[in-house]
Amino acid sequence: MSDTSIHLAVVVGSVRDGRFGPVVAQWFAERARQRPELVVDVVDLLETGAGPAFADRIGAADAVVIVTPEYNHSFPGPLKTAIDETGGQWRGKPVGFVAYGGLSGGLRAVEQLRPVLAELHAVGLRDTVSFHGAAAAFDASGRPREDSADAAATVLLDAVVWWARTLRRAREEHAEGALT
Repeated sequence: MSDTSIHLAVVVGSVRDGRFGPVVAQWFAERARQRPELVVDVVDLLETGAGPAFADRIGAADAVVIVTPEYNHSFPGPLKTAIDETGGQWRGKPVGFVAYGGLSGGLRAVEQLRPVLAELHAVGLRDTVSFHGAAAAFDASGRPREDSADAAATVLLDAVVWWARTLRRAREEHAEGALT
């Protein structure tokens, strides 16, 4: 990884049996890996849990994209626990969202995540990739059936790159005492 590379953590936010998150996260990570400026780390909560391993990987990232389902109009409890077990690792970093769910496409989960991450001084990005009826939105090979998903991913990744570079410069310029 060069000094100009952007380390992107793609967080799989569900740990349930039979979860669909890895399919969505793998597709998004593949899209992100097509960008030469991005180095992608898929951080699966099922593997890392909510402890130091998760915190270290978020801390090493320049930007984060959270892949989250919507459960009961919100995001999964284990994702909240993992976020709560961290803190400064999120500070001054852009966070994008890839959501999936029923009719709302996971967008209610994203709206619940935004204030949580704002409290940690993360910058929630406006552009979101969303899949309603997610299982039917992907084919057997794990690719979205609609081309609009790739277009939405491009918009989100453009924002991730711009914000990651901008916020990295700001963190470097104001390393001491910023956002305290």
